[in-house]
Amino acid sequence: MRKIVALIFPALLFGGIVKAQTVESKFGVDSIKTIEHASVYQEFVKQKNYKDALPSWRYVFDNAPKFQMNTYTKGEEIMLNMYTQTKNKAYIDTLMMVYDQWIKYFKDHARYGEGYVIGKKGFNLYRLTMGDEARTKEAFGYLNKSFEMQGSKTHPNTVKMLFAVADDLLKKNQVSKDEYIQLFLKVTEYAEKGKAQAAKPEPYEDVKTTTDALFFNAGVADCATLNGFLAPKFEKEPGNVEVLKEIARFLKRSECTDLPLFTNVAEALYKAEPSAESAYNLAIMFLKRQEYDKTEAYLKEAIEKGTDPLDKAEYYLRMAQISLSKKQFAESKKHAVEALKLNPNLGAAYLNIGKAYAFASKSYGEDDFDHASVFWVAVDKFNKAKQVDPALADEANGLIKTYSQYFPSKDEAFFRSVQAGDSFKVGGWINETTTARFR
Repeated sequence: MRKIVALIFPALLFGGIVKAQTVESKFGVDSIKTIEHASVYQEFVKQKNYKDALPSWRYVFDNAPKFQMNTYTKGEEIMLNMYTQTKNKAYIDTLMMVYDQWIKYFKDHARYGEGYVIGKKGFNLYRLTMGDEARTKEAFGYLNKSFEMQGSKTHPNTVKMLFAVADDLLKKNQVSKDEYIQLFLKVTEYAEKGKAQAAKPEPYEDVKTTTDALFFNAGVADCATLNGFLAPKFEKEPGNVEVLKEIARFLKRSECTDLPLFTNVAEALYKAEPSAESAYNLAIMFLKRQEYDKTEAYLKEAIEKGTDPLDKAEYYLRMAQISLSKKQFAESKKHAVEALKLNPNLGAAYLNIGKAYAFASKSYGEDDFDHASVFWVAVDKFNKAKQVDPALADEANGLIKTYSQYFPSKDEAFFRSVQAGDSFKVGGWINETTTARFR
């Protein structure tokens, strides 16, 4: 190593004598030691031998803080890995010192200056101290400051983490609902501009997807709140198709389709772009008004124009639900089956079929046993619904409890020579094979 340094160092001074003050300010008091230790720790870092890298790295960090930015980027790597290996919180504190000194000596760096480093500081502080409320608030302050300083140039990971921390603090009542909403609007604007302007829009799309999911699960997106910040967006750009789609998605996701804003957006979007999505928006609007003929007409158009299987499954499910409400039970099943062909995990379609069977029980067969046997296949569908979509378990279990009490009795089954566990066919438009069991 000393031979390597001996070759390198004269070359640095070739062509003239460097003033002692300049050398000292950058290389420290002993420039040879600085270069030697820098070479040593960098070689250990390449080998991922972070423990042995520490002494030489610390010498450069303490004695030549202006030497090179590598001191801080490699210092960050060393501290993160040492913490991972040992779980010693002292390495977190040292990591924070690394960021502070990085800012002190390289804050004006064009790309990796103060705003960028503060963002990294907040990102890793939160990540490494999750559950510590005081540290979470501290991390939020750093992330927020980074976003304020860098604006559209903020790294997407910083912005995504900023909103995740805000969401955490909202749950702990450390961030107000209004602060949370205002931050969401800023992050949304950042992500939308990034998607439109960046050569690689994917990171900005990820920010948008993540923050949208957090926002809607936070319980602050009531209809009045949504109307308050979406109506001005519509008024500002009533002809912008992307804005219209975004507003429509927000309102549908929050079940705010009763708002006049949704009507205005749905009609404007269909006029500008009569696509499957815009036709579906109009269908939802007319469904809320209980204008079923118009609802079905726009749903059929959405199905004809739709290309995305999951979207089309949703359109068919809506058709099934309308047919169910009109007591067109066979038709309701037909639409639900089409939905399941496109999305086998659509538990709501199984619930719909089960309800269609249960509601139609009195019209099947000739006697009480025939009527009651339909509840076997209805309950089968409710069980299938919660199997494919556990989120529907509560609703499915309620329906199972309700309709299981209407199963045939053993006495009724006796006259049909049906015993518990037998395979049994329910015919007609239902056309299902089930297993006999009794109330």
